[in-house]
Amino acid sequence: QVQVVESGGGLVQPGGSLRLSCAASGSIFSIPLMGWYRQSPGKQRELVADIFRDERTNYGDSVKGRFTISRDNAKNTAYLQMNSLKPEDTAVYYCRVVVAGGDLYWGQGTQVTVSS
Repeated sequence: QVQVVESGGGLVQPGGSLRLSCAASGSIFSIPLMGWYRQSPGKQRELVADIFRDERTNYGDSVKGRFTISRDNAKNTAYLQMNSLKPEDTAVYYCRVVVAGGDLYWGQGTQVTVSS
């Protein structure tokens, strides 16, 4: 069994920054892919960013140049540095982990609210 826990969400003013963390634990041999998704009311869940074990990254168009994903393979942890936040970034942010063998796991989500 694999557990995925996000942290770091909260309330921030427009233009501010937040850093999210995602820690995976349990029966893990390796994690080829870790990623962040987000979902706001009435919208589909969308990719924010993901990162492979070799640190190749992908970003959603709406966050390119503002968000940075990184990971620490020794800690099975991924991070999302979010800068220049906008009200439209408000959403529940979920971490998704794909382990060796192809199984994927989701965290419970962390709320990010951008508002003055």
